[in-house]
Amino acid sequence: MRLGGRLRGGFRVAAMLGLLAASLILYYIWRLFGLTNPWPRRFLGAMAWIAGARVRTVGTVPRGGAMILANHLSWLDILVLAGASGTAFVAHAGLAENRLLKWLCDMNRTVFVTRSRRGSVADQVDQVRAGLAHGGLLTIFPEGTTGDGRMLLPFKSSLLSALDPPPPGVIVQPVRIDYGDAARDIAWVGDEPGIANFFKILARPGTFAVTLTFAPPFAPGEAGGRKAIAAEARARVAAVSREGEIR
Repeated sequence: MRLGGRLRGGFRVAAMLGLLAASLILYYIWRLFGLTNPWPRRFLGAMAWIAGARVRTVGTVPRGGAMILANHLSWLDILVLAGASGTAFVAHAGLAENRLLKWLCDMNRTVFVTRSRRGSVADQVDQVRAGLAHGGLLTIFPEGTTGDGRMLLPFKSSLLSALDPPPPGVIVQPVRIDYGDAARDIAWVGDEPGIANFFKILARPGTFAVTLTFAPPFAPGEAGGRKAIAAEARARVAAVSREGEIR
């Protein structure tokens, strides 16, 4: 990595640490007085901005009572989606092994699941249903891995059993995340270590556009079972062009 990239990455890391310190103070002040806490959402959105993301939303962002199903390219997806909508996420339980990450994730109501254990599927579904029970937003990346943005991967349906039958009033909100021409630099694919991808993005010069297209939502009960829900959500994500227009 060239000197300019190292300096740029270092500056952004310092800015993120300063943002974290300020956000934690404000978070606990709001929590002390029992107020609705906006700071996880603001913190994650600001983190994306520091990393260079300039987010544009297309369509109607749901306020609550929805499961967001989105394509997945990068750890940045979490920052831009949370900043734009305030959503919580379903994440792999491996993240919870890092106490610092778990502490931060818990502030944003993250639901941790263990996908590698076959016998735990019922428990996973119960956890996802509990995450939806509060009437907020919960995001699943049903591809199960990150892609390069050029091709939409199959949507896995195991965790969508939480929608069969669906909790009352919950809709499915398909979302396409598009980094445009920057996708090849942003995407986290292959065997690249996470820390290497993190610093690669922070060292990148300038900014990049991210389009979040909220395609038309649908009631899960109208689609059918979990496999039909996954197929319908994928079709709606696929129907969104790179310009954020719904074909």
